[in-house]
Amino acid sequence: MLLKTAKMPAIRDSHVVKIAVQFASEIAQLIEFDQRQPLAAIIQNLCPYWTIQDPESYALRFTDNCFYVTEKNRHEVKNGSVLRMAHSPSKMASDILEKLQTGKVDEMMKVLKDLPGLSQDITFALEFIKEQGLDLIVSIIEEPKFGENILNYALSAFVKLMYHGTISWDVLQPSFIQRNIAFISTSNNKEIIQSALTILENVVQNSSNHALVERDVTLEMLLKLLQDSPSTSAVNTIALINALFLKADDAKRKVIAATFSSKQYRSVINSVITAGTGTGTITEIAHQLYVLQTLILGLLEQPMKTPIDPQDQDAQDKIKELRRIAFEADGIDPVPDVTARRQHGGSYSTHYKKLGFKCDINPAQDFMEVPPGVLALDCMVYFARNYTQNYTKVVHENSCRADEHECPFGRTSIELVKVLCDILRIGESSLEQGQDFHPMFFTHDHPFEEFFCICIVVLNRTWKDMRATTEDFVKVFSVVREQITRSITGRPASLEDFKTKINTFTYNTITTLRQQERTSREECESTASAIVSLKEKITPEIMSLIKEQRLGYLVVGTRFSKYSGGKRERDKYWYARLSPNHKVIHYGDCDEKTVPTLEELNNKLPVIDIRQMLVGKECPHMKEMRAKKSTFPLGFSLVAESSDQQTLDFVAPDEATFNYWTDGINALLDQPMLSKQKDEDFETLLSMEIKLRLLDTEGVDISKDPPPIPPEPENYDFCFDS
Repeated sequence: MLLKTAKMPAIRDSHVVKIAVQFASEIAQLIEFDQRQPLAAIIQNLCPYWTIQDPESYALRFTDNCFYVTEKNRHEVKNGSVLRMAHSPSKMASDILEKLQTGKVDEMMKVLKDLPGLSQDITFALEFIKEQGLDLIVSIIEEPKFGENILNYALSAFVKLMYHGTISWDVLQPSFIQRNIAFISTSNNKEIIQSALTILENVVQNSSNHALVERDVTLEMLLKLLQDSPSTSAVNTIALINALFLKADDAKRKVIAATFSSKQYRSVINSVITAGTGTGTITEIAHQLYVLQTLILGLLEQPMKTPIDPQDQDAQDKIKELRRIAFEADGIDPVPDVTARRQHGGSYSTHYKKLGFKCDINPAQDFMEVPPGVLALDCMVYFARNYTQNYTKVVHENSCRADEHECPFGRTSIELVKVLCDILRIGESSLEQGQDFHPMFFTHDHPFEEFFCICIVVLNRTWKDMRATTEDFVKVFSVVREQITRSITGRPASLEDFKTKINTFTYNTITTLRQQERTSREECESTASAIVSLKEKITPEIMSLIKEQRLGYLVVGTRFSKYSGGKRERDKYWYARLSPNHKVIHYGDCDEKTVPTLEELNNKLPVIDIRQMLVGKECPHMKEMRAKKSTFPLGFSLVAESSDQQTLDFVAPDEATFNYWTDGINALLDQPMLSKQKDEDFETLLSMEIKLRLLDTEGVDISKDPPPIPPEPENYDFCFDS
């Protein structure tokens, strides 16, 4: 390789790129590829290099992905690209179909092996489908005589061909669907099972024949697949489960959710998570598990959005149960009827008040808000029934506190359920690329209720640590939300792990973390040379924006009150506004409501004639006001360039108007804007602009010092000839 002195590049046509074209094992040709020239003409010119006699049977393909170069994607051909001359899509499709139709296994295997890769290219797929190739692939799949290898490649090719969405899934016959159902229940070939699962998933989602799959594919069948090969077919199996879940009615969805909440299914899901992590496929599995989690938790949407009917007997019984568990050790209601309850001195109302309900006469009223509706009451009853000791401890501890420091169990529980629903996005559709699944929700029969039980204890502790009162309700929940979100970030493997994690995030810990993050952020923003340089760079833009806003305000104009002898004249006003070209201030009398046009303002003060602006005590009209013992700090005057130095005197109606006008006049006179409002606007806009420009660096450590500049090379001769 010889070193050559670099030369100035010649001016080139931007439409022409230099590329290499390969053909079979022949020597590659270096050509200039003109983006304006038709592809057919380029291929025609290439054929003589290799003595190709039928150019119409050839086309160009990219070497990296083997896709055909078309008029639509030819812009992807860049300088240095390497293309390959190959048979055209139509020629390739006809050759493959010819060999498939012979029925000879060896020839079929040879072409079927390449077909899945070819079918990924929509250009080839369209040609193949147009020549009835898809029908032939379907017939091969339905034919029982072919072995696993042929079936494997045929199924894979079918999936790739259908992926482009050019053919409706409704064209599939029941026999084909039944054939794929048989594959997942009887085949031992993992690739065949994966392709069949993908096909069935799409049938459920996109075909009117989805009932066949719903009827014949059982959860037990899918569970066996997960057990037998958790690391290979898990993604496709869970995707099919999700599709069945989405198509099912409410009753079937509850059955599916209950099934996957059982211990047997939970252990299988956990094995899937473990296997996925070990094989590196956790990203794909994470999405499907996230979708499944979203669907299962989505069943809580109905109770979450259902308000309690105050007359509902079941709801009344649950509320009474909360009272009995909290205040009656033996669980027997000593005051069973209404008459005795009244004679008892209204003790029920007292108990409901101690339980922290807003409406202690009829606590059912507290559950009218949706969300969380009925779901909140269900969670509270679950806590009382399954964690009676913690429940009574929470209630009685707050009953003993001073009224201003008690943590109202009822009100905080309702709010906590609402927060949990928001954090887990219950009732919202799953995101297309979402992966935010939590393994702990696959470790218990009632994961959400257990989640609530852990969080309500933490909430009560945080309330006590903050010495909070009811006025601090919002602050407490801000801390609790952060405790929860920080604890689930690491995806705890179980609810016990979550409990251990959240117990480390005490109120003091959260406060310390917030302070550290705030300090770190402020230090970064104030000392990092990159941030300082960025501020210096955008400061002129911000000042220009503020100046533009001030001048725009003057162009709109303002109504001012008239003053005479230091006193305001009642119902007398004048209006001032700047011309759109910023050269003249127009002013004149007006009434209280009308906004006059420029033409209606007869008096004019050219900006070029303004010698200076006086503010406050320096203004001549302010002296009269001080003499009258009036206080008008919002006055300013414009001194005209004339022999008698006449002034145009203003008294702003408020401080904002004063700041905008004085800033605007200073901007017109090319003087610095000096108002406090300008400083506030500048800091706000600068802070917002810095944050917006740093959005892409979220989570990136910005060093205080810039990285060192590498040493200069020995020479700048970067052009080489091989």
